[in-house]
Amino acid sequence: MNHKYSILIQWFDDDQKYIVSLPEFGPYAHTHGNTYEEALKNGQEVLELLIEDYQEKNKPLPKPELVTV
Repeated sequence: MNHKYSILIQWFDDDQKYIVSLPEFGPYAHTHGNTYEEALKNGQEVLELLIEDYQEKNKPLPKPELVTV
């Protein structure tokens, strides 16, 4: 199944890294990367793990949403 979820990537000067949020999965679904590419890769990996975890626990997946900032 092809899931379409949001991945929000933002640069944080304080930490000198990109912070990745997965908004449909709640306020604690985050990762980071030193480069944009690394942040995106890490975000995709976390997203895959979250989807697997939801499916293993028979939890309904969150509905994909349009995220505005």
